[in-house]
Amino acid sequence: MFVPSRYDARDAQWHRRIVAGHPLATFVTNGEPVPWATRLPALVAPGEPEAGPLPGVELVGHLNRANPHWRSLTDGTAARLMFDGPGGFVTPAVYHADPAAPTWNFASVHVCGRIRLVHDPEQTLAIVRWTAERLEERFGAGWDCTSSLGYFRAILPAVGAFRLTVESVEAMFKLSQEKDAATRDSVIARYEADPASGPLARLMREYGTQTTSTRGRCPS
Repeated sequence: MFVPSRYDARDAQWHRRIVAGHPLATFVTNGEPVPWATRLPALVAPGEPEAGPLPGVELVGHLNRANPHWRSLTDGTAARLMFDGPGGFVTPAVYHADPAAPTWNFASVHVCGRIRLVHDPEQTLAIVRWTAERLEERFGAGWDCTSSLGYFRAILPAVGAFRLTVESVEAMFKLSQEKDAATRDSVIARYEADPASGPLARLMREYGTQTTSTRGRCPS
């Protein structure tokens, strides 16, 4: 991912925030004639640190074994998980300047590494259960999956789980850093007027105008 220096995230807390808060990732690996891409939930694995830099940390995910993407995978396959944070259109009407051009503000974190396929049914079940419990804890209504473990076991033959060890991270937080403070405030106010854009407005206020980070680039 091309990341201009002014849009690079400052530190690992912002990587973690997007990965934890927006776990529906795009899982990408090489393919012919174009790369494979599957949307799936990906989480920091149980037992891994939940703060600090992501390189060296293991993530877990799963997809349908009927998906041809699954059949293309082998141990050691290089992969990219792309996590998309909040985003929104920026109308030039908020700039109070002419000429001007529209753009799009967003936050995105890509993690790259090598995968290891999970073949053991009990380990696959553990990943499915961990994913269900963590997502319910963060976004659900207190549902307890215990009574559904029999159902989970019944569908396991259709589930392909994997582990990805993070080798590098790319993070782009394009949040109007190129604009002056008054213009950024105008952009934020526009987002705050739309309930659907509230998360992006909050991110812009909390992130501020940071422009530096420790960079780790995924291989091309």
